[in-house]
Amino acid sequence: MTPDKQALRSEVLALRESLSWEEISAGSKKIAERLFSLPEYRQASAVMYFLNFGKEVDTLTMVPASLAHGKRVVAPKTVHCERRLLLSEIRDPALDLAPGRWGIPEPRLERLQLVDAAEIDLVIVPGVAFDERGHRLGYGGGYYDRFFAGLRPGVPLVALAFELQVVPHVPVDSWDRRIDLVLTEERNIDCRRG
Repeated sequence: MTPDKQALRSEVLALRESLSWEEISAGSKKIAERLFSLPEYRQASAVMYFLNFGKEVDTLTMVPASLAHGKRVVAPKTVHCERRLLLSEIRDPALDLAPGRWGIPEPRLERLQLVDAAEIDLVIVPGVAFDERGHRLGYGGGYYDRFFAGLRPGVPLVALAFELQVVPHVPVDSWDRRIDLVLTEERNIDCRRG
């Protein structure tokens, strides 16, 4: 990993950590409204969410809303030894999810309802920092970079982030895949333009 990526990751995570829980909650509500009004969301039958931890955008409150909208909701379970994601359908968050490694909510092993990546119509992507060209700085594990390769061509990748996570430039490697849209509490950034 380049020193540039490490430095940017540390800088943006420190900024995000400075947000209050009230700011996280209020910003997440605005971001959810933006997501639910997207044509890409409305057209999707199966939506994959990252499940938030720490001071990420609160996606855990979006899961029940998506179920109420009649969506199939999918969440990842990490397979650490292989550095990949298993996908499982979530029908009842209270029963289907539990804290996994690092305390991140994950599908419970005994309640896995495996889903193939090819069935997913929209992916809600985590990340530390994003730029307006759709470049994404993740947490460094490479799980999502490997996962993206299994999606159908054209499946929209939508990042949910706080405005302070949008930076002028994210350093990229040849294998990094661009995000299509970044939604913040202030705006929708369509990275497919230009």
